[in-house]
Amino acid sequence: MSKMSETLKVSLPGLDLKNPIMPASGCFQYGKRFAKLFDLSELGAIIVKAATLEPRVGNPNPRVVRVTEGLLNSVGLKNPGLDHILADELPFLEQFDVPIIANVAGSEIADYVETAKRISQAPNVQALELNISCPNVKEGGMVFGTNPESARRLTSAVKEVSAVPVYVKLSPNVTSIVEMARSVSDVADGITMINTFVGLQLDKNGRPELGNKIGGVSGRAIKPIALNMAYEVRQALPDIPLIAMGGIATVDDVLDYISVGADAVAVGTENFNNPYICKELIADLEQEVAKRKLNHLHDLKGRAL
Repeated sequence: MSKMSETLKVSLPGLDLKNPIMPASGCFQYGKRFAKLFDLSELGAIIVKAATLEPRVGNPNPRVVRVTEGLLNSVGLKNPGLDHILADELPFLEQFDVPIIANVAGSEIADYVETAKRISQAPNVQALELNISCPNVKEGGMVFGTNPESARRLTSAVKEVSAVPVYVKLSPNVTSIVEMARSVSDVADGITMINTFVGLQLDKNGRPELGNKIGGVSGRAIKPIALNMAYEVRQALPDIPLIAMGGIATVDDVLDYISVGADAVAVGTENFNNPYICKELIADLEQEVAKRKLNHLHDLKGRAL
């Protein structure tokens, strides 16, 4: 491995990352379309689309609309179900030298526990991302993601059965993101943050554009808010492993999240605008580290604190 690539390596619980760049859950599916464009082994990790115990058809169409500098989505955790993911999607990814983080969702604790137990035993799954923060499903998700005690109870239950480290994905739709982070900090192995903001868009007739009426806002527009939340959580919890996301589109965005204390980042909406974005950010990050003559990217970690 070259000295250049050594400067980007990141070690987190369960994860040895070549670099800190990974696609966020729901924005990369299970990698098949992107694998036709570039070698997925170049990525730091892949957070695959959410898995639920049973298949989900998702919310009514339309499910995605453009908003200023972003997207409003109400997909509703559509996925083919755990059995299919274990039999087809994860085996496809075994050909690539890249850690897989499996996003786990459900309607109640028993669903999460069973899904987590089984998917954590897949040979290429090296960590779980516990999805307690999806804003556009009517059950589960936000029920756990906005109540500190419920989030802690669910995280503890999943930790008991998981064969790999568990990261909890936080919702921004709370009174205090720090309180939510603290509630799971001593039972989770790490935190990913943030999921989308609840939003609404109307058509010219004053009717909601999404079939589900409300959805989750993502993209460049949310970056300042997401960055501040990462900043607040890192100040409150200086040692917890943190994968941050929200509006990342350029290498400067990546550096901003590292500067507020993130260990690694996930890229979401920008994958829809530019399917090569993760690959390009890795190259840009290597160049930036070399230009600044840093020993390691994490020389910049927390400098905004």
